[in-house]
Amino acid sequence: MKYIIYIHTLLAILVSCDAIGQELVPITRSEVKTIVAERNTNIKISDEAYNSARADFLQTDAIFLPNITASHTGISTTNPLVAFGSKLNQEVLTQSDFNPALLNDPSVVQNFATKLEIQQPILNMDGIYQRKAARSIMQAMSLKAQRTVDYLEFEVDNAYMQLQLAYKGVDVLEKALNAAKANLKLAENRFTQGYIQRADVLNVEIRVTEVENQLQMANSQVKNASDYLSFLMNDKSFVVYQPVDSLEVNVVSDASVSISENRADIRAMSLTTEAYKATSKANKMAFLPRLNAFGSYEFYDEQLFQANANGYVIGAQLSWDIFQGSKRFGKVQKSKAEYEKSKLEYDQYVSQSQLELNKAQRMFIDAENRLKLTSLALQQSKESLRIRTNRFKEGLEKTSDLLIAESQYAQKELEYYQTIFEYNYAQAYLEFLTKE
Repeated sequence: MKYIIYIHTLLAILVSCDAIGQELVPITRSEVKTIVAERNTNIKISDEAYNSARADFLQTDAIFLPNITASHTGISTTNPLVAFGSKLNQEVLTQSDFNPALLNDPSVVQNFATKLEIQQPILNMDGIYQRKAARSIMQAMSLKAQRTVDYLEFEVDNAYMQLQLAYKGVDVLEKALNAAKANLKLAENRFTQGYIQRADVLNVEIRVTEVENQLQMANSQVKNASDYLSFLMNDKSFVVYQPVDSLEVNVVSDASVSISENRADIRAMSLTTEAYKATSKANKMAFLPRLNAFGSYEFYDEQLFQANANGYVIGAQLSWDIFQGSKRFGKVQKSKAEYEKSKLEYDQYVSQSQLELNKAQRMFIDAENRLKLTSLALQQSKESLRIRTNRFKEGLEKTSDLLIAESQYAQKELEYYQTIFEYNYAQAYLEFLTKE
């Protein structure tokens, strides 16, 4: 009999050692949120997506700003036309250069030209609407980044509460294990005195083993919850975190809330629709002509990097792509279809968000009702266990009834903390769905 007791004691020690084998790091919810905001990979990804959209928008400055290029070109030619033009640009023509023999068969002419060229857009209607589309996309990506932060704040609340719940499970099962061992010791004494059968002692031993297995699983849940918290914080050390504050019912907020169109993700969907609308208009405006100004200043010489002759050209160009096959017509139809699709997706997203809110409100009400019931059931099972334990000590209660009462109390206590988690989760989810 003593040998069996030693085995159970050793198992309990092993379970406890496994739970504390890793370093326990106390942490608060606010600390987790701060670290997640600084290190989380999803936040960094969303920030880079915004930076990419912002870079696309900056590219549209080209419809207002000039395009400036500089070049230096050197040639050596005996081509009659190029040779004559090169000398003309160099301002070195003489009367002898008009000799037909030299014009038709010139000697080698070298020409070096330095050219500074400016192109200035004046009127580009399709570019203006493309810029509007890029601006809307940039703003949408900014709002999506903000919504990512909102979601991770909610996910931190969820993960932190899961860690709290896991530690509560360990506490409950440790108390249940201590109670089961105490009952085992009492049962062995009563067996020695001849008041109960050997089968009753075996039932208590089975109960001790069951609780030890449950405690081992509870410790694994602590590590799993802690690892997920490490993942959110982008912490590669994967230590075992311990919440500073315990799991308890949060202050109730008003559950009668509604979806706001100013919520970051909904507003982002609206801006995306505006971007598709602007793109559709841009494709239609591509049928209009474009007006651009241009100018260049040029330096010529027969020597490298010399500038004995110079000249300039300025002007304006009105260009109109009258027909490009059916390419532009297809682009107009495609952009219009994408715009109509985005409007439908926006309506669907808002409707789906309202559906999620309705479910969350019912989930909150159900959790609130379950919290009242599980609290009452916990009190009743606790009192039942107290009465049956006292009667068992006096020999007035069966061993099986005591085990049932003990198991029921532990189960009700776990259910109570699980309900607290569900209640707090429902409240946090409501806040996430209605956050502007």
